[in-house]
Amino acid sequence: MPCWLMKSEPDDVSIDGLAARPGQTVPWYGVRNYQARNFMRDAMRVGDGVLFYHSGCAEPGIAGIARVASAPYPDATQFDPASKYFDPKATPDKPRWLHVDVGFVRKTRLVGLPELRSHPELANMRILARGNRLSITPVEPAEWRFIVGQLLGATDLQD
Repeated sequence: MPCWLMKSEPDDVSIDGLAARPGQTVPWYGVRNYQARNFMRDAMRVGDGVLFYHSGCAEPGIAGIARVASAPYPDATQFDPASKYFDPKATPDKPRWLHVDVGFVRKTRLVGLPELRSHPELANMRILARGNRLSITPVEPAEWRFIVGQLLGATDLQD
């Protein structure tokens, strides 16, 4: 099963905010990077595991576990002129931006970048690569098992 790390600024959508939402799902809106969009469009499937990562905050890091909860569909913010995610080149007939819904699984302790970097098992993780700014990155199965099983103790979610 593919797994993903998805970044969100907690002021926008946090793991606590996701847990409190009706149905405990949120559309992963506002992605405006073609590679991240293509991951959602071409590779994500309902049920894929997600490491929910808080970014752009005092303590960035993995804050919870989620699952991909929908197939990709057009991000409505691209059509809204009042949205910071508005794209004047996008039309309902030819949307440029997609998103998936993400569903809450559980909140975890915060696993920050220094802790992730301290484990040789995670040395090749994309989030740790210099210059990586993608909001969505694939997570290798061995990385998922190590983080979820060893760091978070959620052995029931390792696969």
